[in-house]
Amino acid sequence: MASSAEQLAANLNMSSFAKATELKKRIWFTLGALIVYRLGTYIPVPGVDATVMGQLLAQHQGGILGMFDMFTGGALGRMTVFALNIMPYISASIIVQLLSTALPSLEALKKEGEQGRKKLNQYTRYLTVFIALFQAYGIAVGLENMTSSGASAVVAPGAFFLISCVVTLVGGTMFLMWLGEQITARGVGNGISLIIFAGIVANLPNALVSLFQLGYTGALSPVFVLIFLVLAALTIAFIVFMEMAQRRVVIQYPKRQVGNRVYGGDSTHMPLKVNTAGVIPPIFASSVLLIPVTVSGFMNGKSMPGWLSFLGQELGQGQPLYMLFYAAMILFFSYFYAAITFNPEETAENLRKQGGFIPGIRPGANTASYFDRILSRLTTIGALYLVAVCLLPQILISHYNVPFYFGGTSLIIIVSVTIDTITQVQSHLVAHRYQGLIRKQRNRTGRAGSGQRLPSARMPRDRRPS
Repeated sequence: MASSAEQLAANLNMSSFAKATELKKRIWFTLGALIVYRLGTYIPVPGVDATVMGQLLAQHQGGILGMFDMFTGGALGRMTVFALNIMPYISASIIVQLLSTALPSLEALKKEGEQGRKKLNQYTRYLTVFIALFQAYGIAVGLENMTSSGASAVVAPGAFFLISCVVTLVGGTMFLMWLGEQITARGVGNGISLIIFAGIVANLPNALVSLFQLGYTGALSPVFVLIFLVLAALTIAFIVFMEMAQRRVVIQYPKRQVGNRVYGGDSTHMPLKVNTAGVIPPIFASSVLLIPVTVSGFMNGKSMPGWLSFLGQELGQGQPLYMLFYAAMILFFSYFYAAITFNPEETAENLRKQGGFIPGIRPGANTASYFDRILSRLTTIGALYLVAVCLLPQILISHYNVPFYFGGTSLIIIVSVTIDTITQVQSHLVAHRYQGLIRKQRNRTGRAGSGQRLPSARMPRDRRPS
């Protein structure tokens, strides 16, 4: 049976949206911030030859350079001020989250509430600067060594270019981190995710045009293009189903009597998502496995070690060894991330303190074991789903030269962020509707109070003094 909030959300319509002035302000702010982000992806880094950079990107499109260029919305291929995008902040957030489960001091900060969360965010920002400095310096040095058709990617190599490039890239990342926080606070939420989402979606039209050109020129069969589009639509529908799928664990609260009144006795549920880890496992697996391919592409074959050359060949796009390790690492990261984000013992203890229990399961260790068993099954289903969604597009990309933007990772990001954004908008509409109902009730109560006439102070005629 649906809750009152779910029933209210189901009754929302466009008239409710038109009256939600606060929500419209948040949406306009979000759109403005994303426009600023997209404009920044076209401001080039000083001293970089954009033509040579475009040729280099075309040569390494299948490596980690191509994958990061997809996440940055083409900013890396054009080598603009947002070339690093928000990826250093995401890496720092994941590292801090992992350390908070391993280090007692950071774990204690997590339990301190809002103050502890602010401290962890501060550590995340410091780590973001360090990671961005490291990556920016690596990109600057790599640009000086890159050449295409005898032309260098850097117009004037030297110390000045290194300093200016590092400062520009780090500044762009810090600005995007601030912009994402502003979207979260003053927009519709999920600022960091929306920035990545905007970068991927911005290049989807170009990917569709490239796909149709392959069919028009005969590189791909028109029948194959049609089948691929149908398959992409079915894949998106499957991703939506799996991302919204959840196991609802029934939680019962016992009745308690205080005086003549009876409290409690309510029944609710705890939703557990099937895909607990989200899109993190594919991103981690792709980053790790594509490093040997990218390094082997940038290095000269004579100076490259033999083992690195072997990895570069066997772990190439579409190779059987690549597919095997890709699937194995997705499974590993799915279980690893689910284990650090959901603690069955802590959840069972909190439930026991609140007086709740699962019907048929004793509180304490039995409840923790029950949660652990359910989480293991859900993680297995979610990991297999990620493997299936990510491997099928990889086969199409490697064998049929399908644009990289139709990969499983990009589709999962698009669908997940879209679902989260719709949920945020819906929650704002529900809050606006509740506020409207409360305001009407207060106005009605106020009018009723002001309409009551006070009794007359005049004395009866027969009792007036003569």
